[in-house]
Amino acid sequence: MKRRSFLKGTLATGAAAVAVNAGLLTPSTVLADWNAKAFNAKTTDDALSGVFGSASTADSGDIKLKAPAIAENGAVTPVTVDASGIDGVETIAIMASKNPMPLVCEYTFASNAVGYVSTRIKMGQTMNVIAVVKAGGKLLKAQQEVKVTIGGCGG
Repeated sequence: MKRRSFLKGTLATGAAAVAVNAGLLTPSTVLADWNAKAFNAKTTDDALSGVFGSASTADSGDIKLKAPAIAENGAVTPVTVDASGIDGVETIAIMASKNPMPLVCEYTFASNAVGYVSTRIKMGQTMNVIAVVKAGGKLLKAQQEVKVTIGGCGG
């Protein structure tokens, strides 16, 4: 590397760092947002209100919630939510009803996306796993009891 190229690169990097620290360069978009009210909620209804603005849901057979009947380790409980048969899925939220903070995760979908989520969640004891799907302005849910033999959340 030539000395001039090195000095130019160092000067440009230094100038950019000074501009960022002085507040002259700021990000124009935010890529992630934290819904603190929903994720810090202590009850399932409060979490639903934080995410969707309402806690009223309707049971739906169109949501296929797949979770083990008995989870050998609550720290890594596999959960799959398949709402691909529902048109216009906007959001899928997964909750563990007896966790200290019941909202486990929330996924927002772009238009024309397939409503399918597969993840692993942490559960401290035997409880209901609840999947809530917002589609077409309606809140639909499916739930399943999962028995935990080794706790993952404080157990």
